[in-house]
Amino acid sequence: MSLKLCNLAGLAAGTTLALAAAGAALADPVEEQVLEGLKLYKAGELGAAVTELEFAISDIRKAMSGKLSDTFPPAPAGWTAAEAESSAEAGAAAAMFGGMMGTMLERTYNQTNGDGTMTAQLMIDNPMVQGMAALINNPMLMGAQPGVERLRIGRETGMLKWEPDSGTAEATLLLDGRILMQVSGENLESADTAADLLTAWDIDAVRERTAR
Repeated sequence: MSLKLCNLAGLAAGTTLALAAAGAALADPVEEQVLEGLKLYKAGELGAAVTELEFAISDIRKAMSGKLSDTFPPAPAGWTAAEAESSAEAGAAAAMFGGMMGTMLERTYNQTNGDGTMTAQLMIDNPMVQGMAALINNPMLMGAQPGVERLRIGRETGMLKWEPDSGTAEATLLLDGRILMQVSGENLESADTAADLLTAWDIDAVRERTAR
């Protein structure tokens, strides 16, 4: 083999090794964990396999949360909004229940010249969603709740709870039996404040980014 060909072969080999090293460095952590979980499963190390796959699921939920954070409604006029983030309560609950609490995000809003506060919360595949579904989907049960009325957002049905003495409101919407969108507020002048914030939520984007 000529010296030129040897140099080309060496360059090609070096490039291949460099690409392989770069690929390893840039490997997707979820993919690594899934493959490691499969490897452990095949080896009969079931407990270790479960651990790897639970970490993979946790990372997937984090990725989903990142895509959902910008679906939250903007702050209405006269209000400011914090960044959407994972619920602290959700993280603690997920740890207690083996990561089976689904995805939970929330964003807080504060009235600029007043004491009003609101929290928009998004729950996906959370066990608590089923309990709310039983209430929202039953007109008689909803009507029996004090201060509660039906809330319509497009073709979707939710509910609105208002306690005028305390200025407390809670607007709730259930999508596809597994997605709960809720705005709760305190020191509000009207229940419409919470209902309008919920209405401003990008429902189509939430559905698209949580589709199965």
